[in-house]
Amino acid sequence: MTSHDDTSASPSLSNDANATAFGVSTDAMLEDLRTLVEIESPSRDLDALAASAEAVATVIENRLGGQAVLNVNAGGTHVHWVAGGEPRVLILGHHDTVFPLGTLARRPFAVADGRATGPGVFDMLGGLVQAVHGLATLDDRSGVEILVTADEEVGSFSSRAFIEERARACGAVLVFEGAADGGALKNARKGCGAFRVSIAGRASHAGLEPEAGVNALIEAAHQVLAIAALSRPELGTTVTPTVASAGTLENVVPAEATVVVDVRVESAEEKERVEAAFAALTPQVDGARITVEGTIARPPMPASAAAELLPLARQLMPGIEAVAVGGGSDGNLTAAVGVPTLDGLGAVGGGAHADHEYVVVDAMAERAHLAAGLVKAIQHAPRA
Repeated sequence: MTSHDDTSASPSLSNDANATAFGVSTDAMLEDLRTLVEIESPSRDLDALAASAEAVATVIENRLGGQAVLNVNAGGTHVHWVAGGEPRVLILGHHDTVFPLGTLARRPFAVADGRATGPGVFDMLGGLVQAVHGLATLDDRSGVEILVTADEEVGSFSSRAFIEERARACGAVLVFEGAADGGALKNARKGCGAFRVSIAGRASHAGLEPEAGVNALIEAAHQVLAIAALSRPELGTTVTPTVASAGTLENVVPAEATVVVDVRVESAEEKERVEAAFAALTPQVDGARITVEGTIARPPMPASAAAELLPLARQLMPGIEAVAVGGGSDGNLTAAVGVPTLDGLGAVGGGAHADHEYVVVDAMAERAHLAAGLVKAIQHAPRA
């Protein structure tokens, strides 16, 4: 764990006395958060993810004891810690972020005006720190597992099978993604995925013989309109073309084009409809060919997935709200295999994936206390 001897750089700007009632130290949480933020962890950068995983493992071991195992695969280095005893609850999170290397130099970790800022503080390093410090207040951690993956931001393709395995084994999942607005929990999420539509045409001279070519850009224009028409906002379905590319030079009929599409759905029926529609896309320009890749990899997380766990949270924090959100998480995966899942237990703040990302410092202790209380309640609940 990184130490900071220069007290002027230390994030000891919180009112740590407010945390005493919850048995945690906000200043200690901020110090651990600084440690994690200052080791950048962009998805797909395997070396950076390996260093970040080491830091996550060290924080867990320092606060909880035991040994955190590093699981390395094509998606990066994942961290798994097991307290021992019969598995009862999985603490789930990720340490990869959407920010490229070098972001920290432009936007270093800081604490000011009641907010902690820096790349990844809200999504979702703050939630990880809160979960660990909350668990540290429990004398009995039997049955608890922590899984911190390295590829959540890019689809969890390398970690999905292990996430599902440990979720089934534990029987309950607490996801420490950032809270919804106002600190609300997340009891439902849209299913989400991405599609890439690749178009092959034929190049020709745009001035001498444009008719000899097959214009992939014109075909892409047809496809973008057809794809956008798949949206059904009244059903919660959004189908949004987000990235497109075509062509090489201004005097060449483009032979290739690609369109990338973000898809969000609220129901399994809409998932099937949209996936079938992408599979059925057909060329509109004579001679053009279309290839479609992708899927709605994260199925919808229905509110029923949180039905067993949300009342426990409300016993600990009466009046706390739970909302449905459009973004996906690994909670979608655990809910889809039938395991009770409660999401949004992480940091209170905002600005996920943006430069103004922040965590509300004064809420950290209460959220750590909530984490501990939920684990304790699950430990003592009858196993279904």
